[in-house]
Amino acid sequence: MNLTNKKKLMPILLLILSIISILRLLSLILRTSSSATMSPPPSSSLFSTHNKVAKHAPDSSKHPNSTLTEKEFKVLSNLVALKSPSNLLIFGFQPQYLTLSSMNAPGSTIFLYDDMIAKVATNSNNTQTYKLGYNVPSKKAYNLLKHARQNQLACAPSYPKLLLQKSKCKLALMNLPAEVYEKKWDIIVVDGPKGDSPESPGRMGSIYTASVLARAGNVSDVVVHDVDRMIEKWFSLEFLCHENLLCSKGKLWHFRISGHSNSTTFCTS
Repeated sequence: MNLTNKKKLMPILLLILSIISILRLLSLILRTSSSATMSPPPSSSLFSTHNKVAKHAPDSSKHPNSTLTEKEFKVLSNLVALKSPSNLLIFGFQPQYLTLSSMNAPGSTIFLYDDMIAKVATNSNNTQTYKLGYNVPSKKAYNLLKHARQNQLACAPSYPKLLLQKSKCKLALMNLPAEVYEKKWDIIVVDGPKGDSPESPGRMGSIYTASVLARAGNVSDVVVHDVDRMIEKWFSLEFLCHENLLCSKGKLWHFRISGHSNSTTFCTS
């Protein structure tokens, strides 16, 4: 092949190489876009992240749940101060939360804590504590989420809260005190059970039940802690919904839920 023919082929070769580069770039963009969609992760990724968080978690014998930072607690205390007197329901327990019950002394506060805490001291006649035994491990989160999606009628947000005790939805907590189902809750905090490893009790039921109880009132504020963990993040998005997310601070998400809805789905999108 002479030099003239080689010169004629050069532009064609450059064009072919350019097309190949563009196709590779488009393929990379499509793969990245697909991985960023808001669909639930497979069970393997759900718990590989969970294990990583648990590995670096503080000693649970000293810190049953990770404590709130000053900024996180400020979000919560400002909310309680704004809405007091109110009906305040707290899944889990931290010593910091006794401050919240003091601030809400004119109202009513209920702690639903798990068996990691030997005793919860209260400082108000309007504060009650109930010790619960959560028996659904975190490793079942993916199957429970799948169950809720396949049984939308049984798990619907408009399902009467007084019938949660007889619900066919596997996510419903049916062993709570009767008072929990009867009250209209102004603020619900989800910070329990522990849920920091695949074998430990998870917060799937707490988040789902909180979302149903919140929708039974007028307007309820739901605060979820430890949303840096995969289960807390995905179940909050599934049942409390991104459209209701009012603010976030650190590992704390604050949702505002409008009640009295007849919707059969939790989120509009």
